[in-house]
Amino acid sequence: MHTPVLPLLTVYTREGCHLCMEMQQELSLLQQRYSFTVEYIDIDNDVDLKQRYNTRVPVLAVGETELCYYFLETESVEAYFRTL
Repeated sequence: MHTPVLPLLTVYTREGCHLCMEMQQELSLLQQRYSFTVEYIDIDNDVDLKQRYNTRVPVLAVGETELCYYFLETESVEAYFRTL
């Protein structure tokens, strides 16, 4: 039997970021409605990511596509799930 692969959402974050913690909580609630996996990546551990996202964290992305930053835009995430 084939196990379905869940969509992977990536949150670019940094330690001590209150907006990042808020987005994490909101994504946890959203997981009650949609099945997906979340990967959290600390941008301060990668020079390229820090340069790319420095003042815009948190950034929610699917692959190279950014869905939103600073705040969870539920409409953007739901629009993404409608495309699956």
